[in-house]
Amino acid sequence: MKKILTLVCVSALGGLLTLGGYKLFVEKDDTQIANTETTTQLPVYVPTSTSNALLTNTERPDLITAANKTIDAVVHVKNTQINKRPQTWGDIFSNRQVERKQLAGAGSGVIISPDGHIITNNHVIKGAVEISITLNDNKTYMAELVGTDAKNDIALLKIDTEDELPFVTFGDSDATQIGEWVLAVGNPFNLTSTVTAGIISAKSRDLSGGQSFIQTDAAVNPGNSGGALVNVNGELVGINTAISSQTGSYVGYSFAVPSNIARKIVEDIMEFGDVQDVILGISALRRETKEAKELGVDEIQGVYVSDVDEKAGAGIAGIKSGDIIKKLDNIEINKFSELSGYIKTKSVDDIVNVEILRGNELKTIPVTLTKREELYLEFMNMQFGEIPNAAKKKFPQLDAGVMIYKNSNRYFYEEVGLREGHIITAINGKVLKSIDDLNTFKEKYGNDFSKEIKSLEFLDRGLNRREIIFK
Repeated sequence: MKKILTLVCVSALGGLLTLGGYKLFVEKDDTQIANTETTTQLPVYVPTSTSNALLTNTERPDLITAANKTIDAVVHVKNTQINKRPQTWGDIFSNRQVERKQLAGAGSGVIISPDGHIITNNHVIKGAVEISITLNDNKTYMAELVGTDAKNDIALLKIDTEDELPFVTFGDSDATQIGEWVLAVGNPFNLTSTVTAGIISAKSRDLSGGQSFIQTDAAVNPGNSGGALVNVNGELVGINTAISSQTGSYVGYSFAVPSNIARKIVEDIMEFGDVQDVILGISALRRETKEAKELGVDEIQGVYVSDVDEKAGAGIAGIKSGDIIKKLDNIEINKFSELSGYIKTKSVDDIVNVEILRGNELKTIPVTLTKREELYLEFMNMQFGEIPNAAKKKFPQLDAGVMIYKNSNRYFYEEVGLREGHIITAINGKVLKSIDDLNTFKEKYGNDFSKEIKSLEFLDRGLNRREIIFK
């Protein structure tokens, strides 16, 4: 019996010693962990720098405030068109076309004034015979098309209402920065406004020539076109326009027309009825070209001036071929899309301070911007201009003619073969020495002059002379 009691006591004593040793030497004190859990509601992130900085609530963008300022000002836009097609077997056999209204497309829009002006994409309302607007409170109105700018994909609408409408104020898109938080707000399904968040991934993106988009990773899907891109203050910094996708749905990047460009377009439409395009008056050498590599300017920071129009603001102010444009109004310019995007925000006769590098010397030259129509002639759905000086110097035989800068005339493009860069040298036997000679035909015949053309002589891009006789 004594042996059993002794064994029990020894076992109990051993257990106590083991428990004490574990508590003293093995088990960790969890008091700090408990305090940490009760004093923070944020997960702990591993910092990417050595500063051991923690993310706090004050450092997070207030996206709720931005969303609340915007959602009621974003609307649903419906595009109704007339469809002509046979409706019955009788229509088919009699070759009869029946007109019928049908919904052709839909998108989003942004109210920009309390009296009902709405900005959207041109492609959302293109071809519409009726445009209807549904507000975020489900009220519906018929809209009037005030004006469009197809080149920048912007349209201005107007609805009539006795009530003052919620609207979004324009922000300064030039002041946005890569990495800045933005919200994409749209009304794609005629339900209520939807909001997605992201950051600005890049600026001055040129997708197909002559564009200057803001790129963001905020999700934008079909139906969001024409919606708002706003900063954390709820200010409009862009109009969502395009997505980069092979499937037609969002896969990571979307693009918006900068608000400064959109605002200038709207102001022009409201004041003049159309967009007043302005130009600096220079031709730029793109870095990826063979000529840029040969000149050693394919890695420069800035825009290399390859030619200057002597009649435009740049030529009058003294900018020369070979100059490198570094800044416009103290804004750094590294590529042509940045230059063209900034110029698009300006108006006729605005003065832009152009900082250039000439040799090893920096100079700032004030340039008065020129209206595009003063240098280019819109005629027969084509755009004509003078032959660039650089081309004349390189090819002395180009002593007369006018250059095609844009051809939207389907007949002349497909049937005649006229392309951008071709030079028209004579029409109906009359030699064209300058754009003024072509303007004489426009003033006499108007845009229907194509019916009066009997013969056309031109040089193709290889400077091969061709003549077309019209019968």
